[in-house]
Amino acid sequence: MKLPAVYILASNRIGTLYVGVTSDLVQRVWQHREHLAAGFTDKHNITQLVYYELHSSMEDAIRREKQIKKWRREWKLRLIEESNPYWLDLWNNITSG
Repeated sequence: MKLPAVYILASNRIGTLYVGVTSDLVQRVWQHREHLAAGFTDKHNITQLVYYELHSSMEDAIRREKQIKKWRREWKLRLIEESNPYWLDLWNNITSG
């Protein structure tokens, strides 16, 4: 998926969330999963892709990322659960044809 994307990773359902933006969702999530992205996600073992949305431009994706980052945790949980009520790891969704 080479479209700009906003994504949310989680350590688990009641754990820590991370909101990010990328121009290559598969590569970036893989980096998080393999602990190649040193920093917050690595420190807190945040590797499960629980939400993502694609955008037509990086500007739109960055704007959306900033919006979501300002949200209260409850709003982020609601956003995730609208499309992923069982908190499945969506890694296979983005890597399978």
